[in-house]
Amino acid sequence: MTDTQTNSNTATTKADWTSDQEVRWCPGCGDYSILTALQMLMPELGVEREKTVFISGIGCAARFPYYMNTYGVHSIHGRAPAVATGLALARPDLDVWVVGGDGDMLSIGGNHLIHALRRNINLNILLFNNQIYGLTKGQFSPTSEVGKITKSSPVGLISKPLNPLSVAIGSEATFVARTHDMDRNHMQDMFRRAHKHQGASFVEVLQNCNVFNDGAFAAITKKDVRADMLIDLHHGEPILFGAEKQFGVIANDGEVSIANVDEVGSDSILVHDETREDPSRAFALSRLSETPDTPTPVGVLRAVESEEYSTSLKSQIDGVIESQGSSDIGELLHSLPTWEV
Repeated sequence: MTDTQTNSNTATTKADWTSDQEVRWCPGCGDYSILTALQMLMPELGVEREKTVFISGIGCAARFPYYMNTYGVHSIHGRAPAVATGLALARPDLDVWVVGGDGDMLSIGGNHLIHALRRNINLNILLFNNQIYGLTKGQFSPTSEVGKITKSSPVGLISKPLNPLSVAIGSEATFVARTHDMDRNHMQDMFRRAHKHQGASFVEVLQNCNVFNDGAFAAITKKDVRADMLIDLHHGEPILFGAEKQFGVIANDGEVSIANVDEVGSDSILVHDETREDPSRAFALSRLSETPDTPTPVGVLRAVESEEYSTSLKSQIDGVIESQGSSDIGELLHSLPTWEV
């Protein structure tokens, strides 16, 4: 981190958010586009570098804090959500971002991720999903598809992959979105929405590893196929996609599926409601894409309001202090019940 003493009344630029550290990702890595998108977005958010923290675990994505000219913590494997939780509770005035890969956050870090989400900690969590372990040179990850040939599955992977959005929604996350590294504007829209949300924000970024898993999402993210393969969700609008909006999403007995609009009629097309309290619809949308080469929802799947954890915690502490008739937290901690050993 370089100098972070900025004037909160002074507008910043991308250069202000760019550290003096050499970026050491493989040439062509999708992480570059994510980094640029965020560095360009930060001045627009009107936040201060000295009140912004990026926390990561271990992996290629975990180098992120070095490249942002803010405070940062490069923590241990899988523990970034836990470290970030402690900071967010101790310093609720800070903007805390958590960055990690699919291996870091969904394997050894899966437990920490789901609890940060269910507690609704005020964190902006970005999960870079390239469906492979990149830093350790090409082993399968929790999101690798069945049959995947890797150094650790030489005859094909037999276990089913985790769906990051399904995991987040199943953990009762209050904000869940997906974007991809080939569309800077869309990434920035999702990051902007995540930052604005009070509580735990979870954004999956489909990201290409051009060395160990090149083209994993090419079937849906290449510019010439996006219209037919990406289901762009917009709150309050019918869920339509295709070059001529010829496809849509319909609902049947709690499940959702893709249909031809001419065959089912426009009135049958589901209108997206990201604010729906019941997470079952958002969960169903997250299950639409079973493989990286089938139509895939992107955008905000769920955005609901719920009390943020640190706010609830402060209210609880204030209530206990008031009931004890003391404003001295030290006195409270040493009150009954206590034991002598």
